[in-house]
Amino acid sequence: MAELLINHVEESTSDEDIRHFLLKYGFPSFDRIQRVPSTGERPAVLVTFDDCSAAALRALAPRIHQVFWKDRTLSVLVMREPIP
Repeated sequence: MAELLINHVEESTSDEDIRHFLLKYGFPSFDRIQRVPSTGERPAVLVTFDDCSAAALRALAPRIHQVFWKDRTLSVLVMREPIP
C-alpha cells in the first residue's frame, strides 16, 4: 500500500476527474481518496493505492509534479510507508 498527496487541487474537482487525470499519466487506479481541507488556497487530496509500492509511486510522481491542471500548478508527495 502507498499513498500520494496531491497539493493545490481545485476543491470542485471530482474524484472521477482526479482518477482520469492520474490514469492519463500512467498511474494505476486508486483505491481510496480523501480530501484534505485547507484554510488557504492549497486544498489537497490523499490517494491510496492498495497494490502499489511507494517506490513505484516515486517513479511515477515526476510525471505530474508541477503540472498545470485546472488553473493550478500541482505538487505531489509520496507519503512514507510506516515502519513495521
